[in-house]
Amino acid sequence: MNSVRPAQAHDFPAVHALVCALAHFEQAPNEVEVTPESLLQDWKANRFDVWVAESAGAVHGMALGFWRYSTWKGPTYHLEDLVVDESYRGRGLGGLLFRTVAQHAAALGAQRLHWEVLDWNTPAVRFYESLGAEIAQNWWPCRLDRAGLERLAGSSLPPVDSHNATVLP
Repeated sequence: MNSVRPAQAHDFPAVHALVCALAHFEQAPNEVEVTPESLLQDWKANRFDVWVAESAGAVHGMALGFWRYSTWKGPTYHLEDLVVDESYRGRGLGGLLFRTVAQHAAALGAQRLHWEVLDWNTPAVRFYESLGAEIAQNWWPCRLDRAGLERLAGSSLPPVDSHNATVLP
């Protein structure tokens, strides 16, 4: 029988293993810097919520999310990752996890649920579309890595012309 529940402290080795499996699937196995211990520490600090999906008495999936805020809509919820063991896909665990996250977000007043999917991950795109999701083609995700953050946040920031949104020489 399949079930979903909030993660407990003892689940974080399995959560980490799923994170690593997802990174491998997304062709970025060397990008994972978190450990089971750092995930547990951040979870205890309430930085994110995480649910695990069980089948046959073992964890075979997880969903991790956190709160965001939209200046247009108010509180929104971000689904960072939803992953199911490859050998357990197609058995309903992904749908149970997604529905659990949606119920959590809706119950606590989220105006929207956000997540990202790689354009080449056709099975995931189809899965999300089957749930009624809008796959936005006109928004580009942007990010700064840790080195970029440190560079930008450093004490010798270049002056910025905020009217023209450009960095001055």
